[in-house]
Amino acid sequence: MEDNLLRLARVPVPSVPLVQRLYREVGEPYHWVDRWAWTPEEWRAWVARPGYGVWILSYDGDLAGFFELRWDEAGACEIELLGLVTRFHGRGFGKHLLTSAVEIAWAIGATRVWLHTCTLDDEAALPNYLARGFVPYRTETYTAEVE
Repeated sequence: MEDNLLRLARVPVPSVPLVQRLYREVGEPYHWVDRWAWTPEEWRAWVARPGYGVWILSYDGDLAGFFELRWDEAGACEIELLGLVTRFHGRGFGKHLLTSAVEIAWAIGATRVWLHTCTLDDEAALPNYLARGFVPYRTETYTAEVE
């Protein structure tokens, strides 16, 4: 991995336009659409939640990926979103990004670190999670309603 070109930085005060950009650029290929129905007030409330943080991975100054962490009252930390911009897939950056998210969560004092995934994720996501020590907790099946 070309570490000298990679930078991971926490966003001190996440703004709605930045979080929307990250959500769109990383999530569009994976059908991340839930938040696009949100009102401006819902977006502002999201980024202002206690325990919420955003970290950005850049490669030679370009956005490569990001993750969102959220702590609950009991100290558990959810990796709410994590992903790479498509052009940075296949370089091992996802391994680095997930490892960093987990290390940061534990370093800040998480009592538990967890995430969720679905079949819309990249095919490399689940193997990456398992390789980093995550274990399946629950599996759910949803059926789309056809109109």
